[in-house]
Amino acid sequence: MKNLLIFIKNFINQILFKFGYRISKVNNSGELVKIYRYKDYEEYKETQIFYNKKKIDKVWADEKTLEKVSKFLNDNIKTNIIKGICHGSRNGFEQSFFNKIKDRFEVVGTDISDTAKDYKDSIIHDFHDEKKEWLGNFDFVYSNSLDQSFDPKKALDVWLGQIKENGFVIIEHSDQHGVISSGKMDPFGVEANFFPYLLSEWFGHLISIKIIKGAKINKNNAPVFLFILKKNTKEK
Repeated sequence: MKNLLIFIKNFINQILFKFGYRISKVNNSGELVKIYRYKDYEEYKETQIFYNKKKIDKVWADEKTLEKVSKFLNDNIKTNIIKGICHGSRNGFEQSFFNKIKDRFEVVGTDISDTAKDYKDSIIHDFHDEKKEWLGNFDFVYSNSLDQSFDPKKALDVWLGQIKENGFVIIEHSDQHGVISSGKMDPFGVEANFFPYLLSEWFGHLISIKIIKGAKINKNNAPVFLFILKKNTKEK
């Protein structure tokens, strides 16, 4: 029954999109940000690994959005090789896109699940954890998985530490990353229009934010936002 409803919704969306409309969930709770609380870290880890394996063949990222990411990086990173890391990349689609299609890129991916070992350029790793060898090592960090964080501020703080002085943290966000989609599987939800304010509250003048808008072709042209974070240079 659920699959039938999804099919009907997707079919209707294909028709509505021609007229500039689409079916989308509405957040009428009044909440702008929400974080599901686990009883402990082990519950978090077990939950993420369970859903990783359940959705191992599914891909959230899409080539059109990643093309926008790669264009931005090509335009703004001047080194011959662009080093990057994709956090929460599950089956490695993101780093595979950059590494195989873009000859300037040298990208690895991470996932908390042991399934990461089965995919090229993937590393088993909890993206909340700091690795000394990654500090200031990458031109960019990309993720569409911040919603899988139990402590998004901590995760972003770690990611910002992984980029070089002129590097970027790129967060993909859609309506599926909002409050009504948050829960045990995806603990962090934030409304797109509130996210810049939340980032400013967390990091203030330490970062600058750029937003690129697009549409996800693999999700019925759902609106997508790329929140691009850059560390502001320290005053001398």
